[in-house]
Amino acid sequence: MIREINILDAKDIQEICKDELGYNVGIKTVKTQIEKLSIDYEHHIIAVYEDKKTSKVVGFVHAEMYESLYSDIGLNILGLAVSSNFQGKGIGKKLMVFVEEYALNNNINFIRLNSASHRSEAHKFYENIGYTCNKTQKCFIKIFR
Repeated sequence: MIREINILDAKDIQEICKDELGYNVGIKTVKTQIEKLSIDYEHHIIAVYEDKKTSKVVGFVHAEMYESLYSDIGLNILGLAVSSNFQGKGIGKKLMVFVEEYALNNNINFIRLNSASHRSEAHKFYENIGYTCNKTQKCFIKIFR
């Protein structure tokens, strides 16, 4: 079932981020971010998929409002991941439909996302649910700590 994220989901989210996305983030950071972002309803939409049998979170989606000087309001998917043991069961699609319905119900004009060039299976997934790749770009970062 899909529901809002809460602080009790931190360990499951940490594991999914590490195993499926390659982000080895500490539990303290995950908890801090859940506490901060889950109450910012104007900018962040975060939902989890909880397995009915185990009550364990096996997937999540995180979208952020996207506004710029050159576009209408949209959503930017910051994270979508499903535990490998649960992939292929429609969970990722259900999470994306959840975000799409939110967008449609809130007059949001588009949803965009980035996916690393090596994640070819993810690219197929997004194409299968109606997303198109409209450009290729490099990502630059400057880390201060």
